[in-house]
Amino acid sequence: MSDELKEKLIEIEETLLKEKKGFVYRAILDIIEKPLFEYALERTFGNQLKAARILGINRNTMRVKIKKLGINPEQYK
Repeated sequence: MSDELKEKLIEIEETLLKEKKGFVYRAILDIIEKPLFEYALERTFGNQLKAARILGINRNTMRVKIKKLGINPEQYK
């Protein structure tokens, strides 16, 4: 992990510990999940199967998450 990423995670964690004690995992996931999925779709030009492979998840999980996060995969084609 890069030092910059590590520092940013520590900063987020400290903020969240003050505000949302016990919800750090969920809060961090909420921050990074949508951009992560969008990045994978961008790299694969909207191909959900390839994006799922990059992320190491099942294709069906990818589709469920895309819907839940309100992402339109067509915009990456």
